[in-house]
Amino acid sequence: MIQKITRSILTGYYRPVKKFVKDPLGTQQRTLDYLLGHGQNTLYGKENNFHSIRNSSDFTTRVPVISYEELRPWLDKIIIHKQQDVLWDTPVKWFAMSSGTTEDKSKYIPVTRESLYNCNYRAGYHMLGIYAHHHPDTAFILGKTLVLGGSQQINRIGGDIYTGDISAILMKNLPAAAKRRRTPESIALLPDWEEKLQKLVDYAVKADIRAMVGVPSWILVLLKKIVEDTGCAISELWPHLEVFFHGGVGFLPFQEQYEKLIPSEKMRYWETYNASEGFFGVQFSPASKDMLLLLDNEVYYEFIPSGEWDKNNPVAVPLSGVEIGEQYAVVISTSGGLWRYRIGDTIQFTSVDPYLFKITGRTKQFINAFGEELIVDNADKAIDEACRRTGAKVTEYTAAPVYFGEHSNGAHEWLIEFEIPPAGDPDEFTRILDESLKRLNSDYEAKRSYNLSLGMPVVKVMEKDTFYNWMKYRGKAGGQNKVPKLSNDRKYVDSILDFIVNNTQ
Repeated sequence: MIQKITRSILTGYYRPVKKFVKDPLGTQQRTLDYLLGHGQNTLYGKENNFHSIRNSSDFTTRVPVISYEELRPWLDKIIIHKQQDVLWDTPVKWFAMSSGTTEDKSKYIPVTRESLYNCNYRAGYHMLGIYAHHHPDTAFILGKTLVLGGSQQINRIGGDIYTGDISAILMKNLPAAAKRRRTPESIALLPDWEEKLQKLVDYAVKADIRAMVGVPSWILVLLKKIVEDTGCAISELWPHLEVFFHGGVGFLPFQEQYEKLIPSEKMRYWETYNASEGFFGVQFSPASKDMLLLLDNEVYYEFIPSGEWDKNNPVAVPLSGVEIGEQYAVVISTSGGLWRYRIGDTIQFTSVDPYLFKITGRTKQFINAFGEELIVDNADKAIDEACRRTGAKVTEYTAAPVYFGEHSNGAHEWLIEFEIPPAGDPDEFTRILDESLKRLNSDYEAKRSYNLSLGMPVVKVMEKDTFYNWMKYRGKAGGQNKVPKLSNDRKYVDSILDFIVNNTQ
């Protein structure tokens, strides 16, 4: 009876999803009207004449697309000068600290009560509804959910304003009933990564874990430690484990390792797209990792085509103007007080009925040193193919350009850590990687022609745990912290190589 009731509740969460899928453009227009209604009462809204905006065209012509650097002076009014009604017309009491992958310093992203409940939590219900719609036999809610979030504690920064990792903020504000089903807050919010990891192991091996939530790279660290500490297989410890709701980084490079650790036909992997700025997408079907753009979560979306990315005043198109196959940078306006804000992610639509998409990378995470326009999606797929054809398994990787020398052409330098190294000829992995990139990316193929401007990839194999130890050294272990996959400069590659030298002397 309990299982029947819980299934009914979960499938009920799918009804609002069907509603906005049926009327996507109308939903977005109503969202914009709602946001402007609140925004016109703010300092930002008054400066940009929100009261005179009558439609989406007015909005895009009168309100600028902004970066975090341009947003920061407005945040200082709230954080430093304790002003309210700056970006949103209800109090901002929380700021999510976003480390991202391309910035070394934390960003402070405003989180209002509206964005917390009507974006993040509502999207979570959508996730459960979509999953249960496709899997009506689900029973994970009857057990525990293992959540591995950030290590950033909630910190008070003056008055009633607090900061923390978005996962910590979400957990702190969860209803009591939901908290009982998840990793205990006393463990989840521990600031020390090593202590939290050990306490999670101690807790998890005794619990009826049926679902997991987190970033694939960090959950993988936890699962490996559990196996190492207990000597037991994950399927033995958690026979009812059913689903892993994952996001933050692409799952493809980690898929084989998960299938090895959890060799069960019943295990399901469900993609999500959530960030410090909000929760934007959920896998829509078991048949594909493509995600449904969530349209009723108080987020108004716009999209900058790739040809506009480097312009000071880029032209962004609304949802009605997107095309399948085009690369877009995401721009959002939210009930958290973000207005035409560039979050740095790039996506590609695979359908417009409904609006399905895949994440392809970040606007600052690519290599285009020689006109090759290599993006993370290309890199993940090429790494996966090279692994499949050589029997290898990759733990982590990063890549950056090697520029022209006096007697050499440019190239891409790949630092790769293997769980299982390639079988046979060690250069075969590199050849397959190169072939795959050529097939996936015509610009890369053109620059590789006859080795005229771009030579063969240079692959350097890293010792086990190199990336993990480097991230710990930088204070970025756990949570939403990620190893940057691609960079157009060499700061991450050189940082890792310097770290190796300094820690092996």
